[in-house]
Amino acid sequence: MQKPPKLRPGDKIAAISLSWGGPGAFPLRYAAGKKQLEDEFGLQVVETRHALRDEDWLKRNPQARADDQMEAFADPSIRAVISTIGGDDSIRILPYLDLDVLRAHPKVFMGYSDTTITHLALYRAGLVSFYGPAIMSGFAENGGLHAYLVEAVRRTLFSAIPPGEIRPNREGWTVDHLDWGELANQSRRRTLNPAEGWKFLQGNGVRRGRLLGGCIEVFDWLRGTSWWLAPEAWQDAILFLETSEDAPPPDEVERILRVYASLGILKKLSGLLFGRPGGQVPVERFDEYEQAILQVVCEEEGLDQLPVVTRMDFGHTDPMGVLPYGVLAEIDCLARRFSILEAGVVE
Repeated sequence: MQKPPKLRPGDKIAAISLSWGGPGAFPLRYAAGKKQLEDEFGLQVVETRHALRDEDWLKRNPQARADDQMEAFADPSIRAVISTIGGDDSIRILPYLDLDVLRAHPKVFMGYSDTTITHLALYRAGLVSFYGPAIMSGFAENGGLHAYLVEAVRRTLFSAIPPGEIRPNREGWTVDHLDWGELANQSRRRTLNPAEGWKFLQGNGVRRGRLLGGCIEVFDWLRGTSWWLAPEAWQDAILFLETSEDAPPPDEVERILRVYASLGILKKLSGLLFGRPGGQVPVERFDEYEQAILQVVCEEEGLDQLPVVTRMDFGHTDPMGVLPYGVLAEIDCLARRFSILEAGVVE
């Protein structure tokens, strides 16, 4: 896997809208995220050619969205590309991507949710990319950036030293939604739930593997297409999955995992990581998701030694960390520790 150069203060970053036209729908929210990203990290954020177009136009023009991706990667003045927001149809840009061009210009790419599609395209091109915050969610956090996000971005994108142990967020987490159209809400901190830490559901010993994953619903959209991962990609991988703000129920997660079991994927893995359930799922229902996971992994497949860690800090709850695709990570079940052993960027 090719790694992009690390980021430095002063670098020019391209904001891109690969799916939903969020900046056009909520310009105040986009502006807040852009400013907080620039101010905290000393970056210069510019927009790709169509990033600020209205949502209807972007929906009708998937090739324009893909063109933005190609142009941003080919532009030597751009050091990173960060998604403005997710959506539900970035799968439509795939026919217009040229993997050879992307491969020839490795640079930091980050986003989450529907951006899973682009991450897997870059993985197919042999490039490390980063599952992490978007400009309008994460970097536009109400009341200022969370310290957990800031530390994760600095350790992962601004340093070529392996991040090492990734600790659980201790400042609390949230899925509360405040109307993005109300300017007053931007300075109003969302209510935080207590930080309960991660749950190591099962597993023994120390297991290592390369990180691969994304939003479980989006990830599964590629199954059966030519963009689905080759069988060897799953071997010894640590698969990270999380659910979207649509809050798919536990039985849907169970069904998807059952399909992966039937494809022989689960037996090849070194570990499974799950973010907290996205959407308005009460904490008391988190156990239902964990029971669904164990039903497939342990009861049906007999993989009772496979490490499974849940309620982690990535995906559709805030603050979120950053996970680099294709780099070596480790799950230590005895010490209850998760570490990223390899840097995702180079000097």
